[in-house]
Amino acid sequence: MRESYRNELKATKAEVVDIGRLVIEMTRDSTVSLVEGDLEVAERVIAADDELDARSRALEERTLETIATQFPVARDLRLLYSLANINVHMERMGDLAVNIAKATRRTAARTGPRTMYDLIRAQGNLVHRVLEAMIEAFETNDLELAYKLKEMDEPIDHLFKQFFRELSRLQEEDEIEWASSMVLASRYLERIADHAVDIGERLVYMVTGEFEAFDESLGGEEEPSTT
Repeated sequence: MRESYRNELKATKAEVVDIGRLVIEMTRDSTVSLVEGDLEVAERVIAADDELDARSRALEERTLETIATQFPVARDLRLLYSLANINVHMERMGDLAVNIAKATRRTAARTGPRTMYDLIRAQGNLVHRVLEAMIEAFETNDLELAYKLKEMDEPIDHLFKQFFRELSRLQEEDEIEWASSMVLASRYLERIADHAVDIGERLVYMVTGEFEAFDESLGGEEEPSTT
């Protein structure tokens, strides 16, 4: 009986890892679709959201059922609670990736300043790096790597601020409308990385039982979640 319970805990965590990998794929593809104006890739990301939502709901039900039937305590209860919390963050990250893909619909018909494409590409690469580190830290309970997520997130915030400098240089109305969609996409990438940092915080709690806000421990300031 307890061996079956232990296997269920492992399977639930493995499913969160798989959901995280789906989110990474959606985020990468949405960025590619935006930079390359590829509507086919964008529609694939949008369609993938149905799978993500279904798997997220199933995992939520799974954790609730385990809590209700197995009466976990201490470390196990903390694990299940944390998995449910991380699952919510990942579902929201997927929604943000979909928002980026929808921005492709609005921008693919025309070409804007090269600098903005370069900024999105650079930001997307950094976000991908943060997400890969997040999954590795979560899968292996690597606290040292979890603590590094906040530091890895900072260059992404700086790139987002650069978008406004680029936006201020535009004068034509159609250019500003196009660029506004790109700025929003940059904001969505920034928020995806912020969720990854939140997951890092939750991992520390899951492993140690101590909740530590990375923005406080590292002396930074993080904007509250808007999603």
